[in-house]
Amino acid sequence: QVQLVESGGGLVQAGGSLRLSCAASGRTFSCYVMGWFRQAPGKEREFVAAISWSGGSTTYADSVKGRFTISRDNAKNTVSLQMNILKPEDTAVYYCAADLDSPRFIANIHHRKAVYDYWGQGTQVTVSS
Repeated sequence: QVQLVESGGGLVQAGGSLRLSCAASGRTFSCYVMGWFRQAPGKEREFVAAISWSGGSTTYADSVKGRFTISRDNAKNTVSLQMNILKPEDTAVYYCAADLDSPRFIANIHHRKAVYDYWGQGTQVTVSS
């Protein structure tokens, strides 16, 4: 069983920054591919970013590329999402997710919700214009 707890959400003006964190339980955190997704009201949950076990490989949705950065600290069992130049359209509940089963990190696969085995409860990010 893996538990994921997100933090760091809040209200920010357009152009501002936020840093989200996700704390994970489990002694084998360094073996999980980790991802961030988001869901705006009335919309499907969509991929934001993912990171490989070591942190050496990352992938991003086109809508956040160049503005968001995913990182992880395996010693602390955490994954973070630094969000810069925020836009009103970034407003959503942000979820972190863990994939325990994939034998390797493949960007196109790790964009898919179905790949992930565990999800956090989410943290709200609201960007005002």
